[in-house]
Amino acid sequence: MAEKDSDLKKIKKLIEIMKENGLVEIEIKHDNDKIFLKRAQPQQPAIGIPMMRPEPGFAPVGPESIGAASQSSGPQAVPGEEDLVEIKSPIVGTFYATSSPDSEHYVDIGSEVGPQTVVCIIEAMKVMNEIKAETSGTIVSILVTNGQAVEYGQVLFKVRPD
Repeated sequence: MAEKDSDLKKIKKLIEIMKENGLVEIEIKHDNDKIFLKRAQPQQPAIGIPMMRPEPGFAPVGPESIGAASQSSGPQAVPGEEDLVEIKSPIVGTFYATSSPDSEHYVDIGSEVGPQTVVCIIEAMKVMNEIKAETSGTIVSILVTNGQAVEYGQVLFKVRPD
């Protein structure tokens, strides 16, 4: 009986060593004896990707709205403000109003733009994408801030066409 108590103490000591060292299993062979211990793996906390909260007034984009949005990626007239044209983000990314932190903004309110005028940069997957106005007119509002995350189809600027 004393031998069984000694064996039980050894097994408990092995379990303690496993816990202390983060081991899930251990196998020991000595002469003709062999012991294999395996403990249940502790559940790992789920690693989640932080999700951006949608901006007020913006609905999440579903498959049905993607089809409608992709029909026109250029500037569009704003309902209720028929004379203004929206410049929308063609991609998901980070909005930058300047090419570098010490540079001037590409455009400001009141800036005159043409179809080839670069109005901002959107960084996506470490690639800097120049966004062009695709219309001629005057910038009347800038709806995003420098460094802000933007979604596909999100309005960036409103332009009064010439």
